[in-house]
Amino acid sequence: MSNPLKQVFNKDRTFRPKRKFEPGTQRFELHEKAQASLNAGLDLKLAVQLPHGEDLNDWVAVHVVDFFNRINLIYGTISDSCTEQSCPTMSGGPKYEYRWQDENKYRKPTALSAPEYMNLLMDWIEVQINNEGLFPTNVGTPFPKNFLQVVKKILSRLFRVFVHVYIHHFDRIIQMGAEAHVDTCYKHFYYFVKELNLIDTKELEPLKEMTLKMCH
Repeated sequence: MSNPLKQVFNKDRTFRPKRKFEPGTQRFELHEKAQASLNAGLDLKLAVQLPHGEDLNDWVAVHVVDFFNRINLIYGTISDSCTEQSCPTMSGGPKYEYRWQDENKYRKPTALSAPEYMNLLMDWIEVQINNEGLFPTNVGTPFPKNFLQVVKKILSRLFRVFVHVYIHHFDRIIQMGAEAHVDTCYKHFYYFVKELNLIDTKELEPLKEMTLKMCH
């Protein structure tokens, strides 16, 4: 997928450092295969299907890291207009408010501003994907039994970034000429989580109407 965002924004605007796959590893090869399908213009519904003979966990791991990098970049581009003043709660319109909970400071669901929530979210995901025990990089090292459970939580939380960006900051995305890229990224994410059943349907509710129009 070509990335017009990189033409519109300086690289230092990226919200967070990217995790890359090491060349020569199986996961690097899978990542290249996935990118080649997208670059060839393959139907996104087909592009997300598990290739024959490939391991499900490897396929999921590659996509989770890739989606983290892409969604990271999308949020980074509008982060200057997502402030404590403009977004005092992490919400998706008047009906949906997201509260933060983790195993450290916020043991109970806590209402935070959108930028605070986003910072904690990106930090938390970065810790997960850089954890060798969860996302092993060595070929042959098994994934933990709770891998897909953790992945579902990561993807549900990443979906909330789309919710907030589409509902509260899409005018900024349009202003920057990045609408087509963000829409394609969203469709890729949506088809992937639906194909592999990695998100509860109720999590998708805030963008249901938009998704019906966009993802036929």
